Amino acid sequence: MNFPGKQPGKDRIEQPAVSAPATSGDARPLNGSAFARAGAFLYALLILYGSLYPFASWRDNGITAFAYVRAPLPYYWTGFDVITNILAYVPLGILLVFALFPLLRGFWAMLVALSLGGLLSMSVEALQTFLPSRVSSNLDLMTNFSGACIGAVLGVALTRFFLVESRFLLQRKRWFIPHASRGLVVLGLWPLAQIYPQSYLFGHGQLLPMVSGWLSDWLNTVIDLAAWLRPAENLSVEQYWLFETLITACGLVGALLTLLCLLRPKAPKLRLAALLAFLAVSTKALASALLFTPANAFAWLTPAAEGGLVIGVMMLCGLVFAPPLAQRLVAGLALLGCLLAVNIAPANPYFLATMQEWVQGKFLNFNGAARFLSLVWPFLALWFLYHPVHRQKSR
Repeated sequence: MNFPGKQPGKDRIEQPAVSAPATSGDARPLNGSAFARAGAFLYALLILYGSLYPFASWRDNGITAFAYVRAPLPYYWTGFDVITNILAYVPLGILLVFALFPLLRGFWAMLVALSLGGLLSMSVEALQTFLPSRVSSNLDLMTNFSGACIGAVLGVALTRFFLVESRFLLQRKRWFIPHASRGLVVLGLWPLAQIYPQSYLFGHGQLLPMVSGWLSDWLNTVIDLAAWLRPAENLSVEQYWLFETLITACGLVGALLTLLCLLRPKAPKLRLAALLAFLAVSTKALASALLFTPANAFAWLTPAAEGGLVIGVMMLCGLVFAPPLAQRLVAGLALLGCLLAVNIAPANPYFLATMQEWVQGKFLNFNGAARFLSLVWPFLALWFLYHPVHRQKSR
């Protein structure tokens, strides 16, 4: 029924929707954080991999798995070991509390996070009993448990600012498409994947050499799977350059296009892409300086890598404002091309010479986790790009 003075469809005036931070008094249900859940799961995998690396020479030495719990405290220990063991589990405690929100909050979230962190540490120490390169220690268990406890307390204290009244979440809604959390987790790991030394810049996912080593040990013969796929047995200098340029360009394009396909049209795309690239190369330089010598901070920036960066930037400039579906498609193809090239390319002889100077020492756990990240990152990115649910939600 139409009233005088009003036209059909004109009685309802559209008002701009204003998103306000959710508070504890809101009637709206609070949503959990997929970012925190995925982050907690991946961080737990990092701890597991880093604590058991290099996964070699497993054996039963006649000691039960949990004998370390009742053993005397270790005589030899350093402040460095204690601090790193505590700090390693602090992020896990925070992420677990965030992952449990809003199902569990406050004391109960802290208790469950602390229990899961302690269970992970206890299991890792038990498995280390069967690794000759590791030493199970009740001191490590106590320090890891302390780190998880600190993280759980911090997580409860920070829940209000990061999950309830978070300006960061409001800004994310303005810049990123809905359901971008998993993609943001993958992209957040990309700069960290630069920590472990690689033959080629952005050359992650180099699995064939590792699988070749396993097969060689198993069959007692030298097996090189990459050589079977390589176009020539001995590459020329120009071919080395071509491989390095291709790997650098494809790695850069794949990562940054994954970011771009998550952004809304009004987001500062160029600035965010430049920020992600800056974080990646800065992490690479800092890691090279710390793991080797300050003089090697930019040893990875070879002429071929510089050419790959230039080509990658040129490709990105042409795809910044392309449709998200096209960006997603090109990102996947670039990552697949990078994976193929890095697995069939021979090891750089200059890189091998540099690696001979690398003494891992106390950073064995850390380097194991960094190596794991470098191996799995392109597969995580491809999983996100090609997953049917993620493809649908980005359209």
